[in-house]
Amino acid sequence: MTTPFVDVQNLRVRFPDGQADAVAGISLQIAAGECLALVGESGSGKTLTALALLGLVPPDARVSADALVVAGSDAVGFREADWRAIRGRKVGLVSQDALVSLDPLRRIGREVAEVVELQRPRRSRVEVSKRVIDSLTLAAVPDPAFRERQYPHELSGGLRQRALIASAIAGQPGLLIADEPTTALDSITQAQILHLLGDLKKSGLALLLVSHDLHLVQQLSDRIAVMRRGEIVETAASAHLFAAPRHPYTRMLLDAVPRRRETAEPIGAASKAVSPKLPDGAPAVMALTATGLGRSYRAHGGVSVNAVTDVSFSLRAGTTLGIVGESGSGKSTLARLLMATERPDAGDVQLHGQPWSTEPERRRRSRRGAIQLIEQNPYDALDPRWTVRRILAEALALDTSREHSQRVSEHGQEGRIQGEEHPKKKGAVRLSELMDQVDLSPELLHRRPHQLSGGQRQRVAIARALARRPSILICDEPVSALDASVQAQILALLSTLQHSLGVAIVMISHDLGVIAQMSDEILVMHHGRAIEYGSADDVLNNPGEPLTQALIEASALL
Repeated sequence: MTTPFVDVQNLRVRFPDGQADAVAGISLQIAAGECLALVGESGSGKTLTALALLGLVPPDARVSADALVVAGSDAVGFREADWRAIRGRKVGLVSQDALVSLDPLRRIGREVAEVVELQRPRRSRVEVSKRVIDSLTLAAVPDPAFRERQYPHELSGGLRQRALIASAIAGQPGLLIADEPTTALDSITQAQILHLLGDLKKSGLALLLVSHDLHLVQQLSDRIAVMRRGEIVETAASAHLFAAPRHPYTRMLLDAVPRRRETAEPIGAASKAVSPKLPDGAPAVMALTATGLGRSYRAHGGVSVNAVTDVSFSLRAGTTLGIVGESGSGKSTLARLLMATERPDAGDVQLHGQPWSTEPERRRRSRRGAIQLIEQNPYDALDPRWTVRRILAEALALDTSREHSQRVSEHGQEGRIQGEEHPKKKGAVRLSELMDQVDLSPELLHRRPHQLSGGQRQRVAIARALARRPSILICDEPVSALDASVQAQILALLSTLQHSLGVAIVMISHDLGVIAQMSDEILVMHHGRAIEYGSADDVLNNPGEPLTQALIEASALL
């Protein structure tokens, strides 16, 4: 190995209230033109290690190291002014949450321009503008001259992440720290970013890649360091580690990678376990039907953008429809239309054969429990001030209120039916059932979201959705932010719930590996349109559209 561009020896990061080091004496080296990947579960210390190379650990953390060479500079004893001198100029950072990292009040072009000006303050306005466009182009941002005038909220999650990457490389740093750089991106865009990072690496860029995506790591990294509980348990050349992992923990991570189902159950098989909830006397119907859905928005400059155009499908009870497509293809807009949190400009959605999307909210409210949403980021979806008990109790109260309304309509105001459990006792039993269904310990009921791991937060979000006893779950990127082992646990949980409860699932994801593992049918979206729709076997084995073929190839499913 050539002289390290990064040389870390015995790095430790400790918090005052911690019983053990969050980063426990690790050592690593990265040469110019080399990619080292850090992999491991949430909480293993990956991100703290990366932040230590930028002087950005939390203020109460104590950092020590026998050696800390970053981008050729000896950083042992660095003060904040010293760190500021190398951030952006010598070291670039691509973090996971682009919406938080980008200033919501600044246009994208101004965000990138700041880094360019920091690198060389005396550039002319023309030079800065050219560098901004070049950086956006390198980061695979389509129509960069238009996108640079937009604000972060006007971009899809994938476009925001690409804008963040453009900002990180605009200063032409020697070291790039990429912390989950492709989490929000579809497989085709991931391939573009991988190609970009690969070219930068060939040009001499040293790259530290922090990721839970082992497929991504395999394609880009030269060496892989596996972290667990603050320690590096195994380091090896990428090809060797995938071919012959030594540590049991490494083997567990590799086994957790989503894989295409070898055998698919017949569509409708899962629904035999539990019948869907239907109005009394109603015939069996599709759980959810979308017909000719369309939705457009006014973009910057008054331009109309068609987010969804003429999308139709049917979802049978107890089965899973996978919706896949590139970032910005309209998947999340479609989810909002299905949930009826937005009204379509064209077409309609029927819930159990009855009008849904075109109804006024006062007529939908009593049926909202039948269709529930599981969002991508449970940390944002859960009230940070509330305990798990209160979060679930709120949802249970809504379900109890619905049951009470039905009881009053059936039995009048005489009170509880004879022999019925007291509401408090019934609520406690139901709360225990929910925690058991999502495999969470009752000890977690007193905790708040920030005191839970990512996987635990997602389980709480699933439990909250189940509290309303839904027959349909809309899952919008439910595992994209989770590491491979926790992702596998959540997907297995959803499958188990589907078989035991008979719920129908709409699984929305940019990850075709997840879609292939979970789906009975697949709908492929592109620029707001459904370009391919059919059984999972037909779509994956005989794709009729070039984009579908490209998604499959980029996902390494063939």
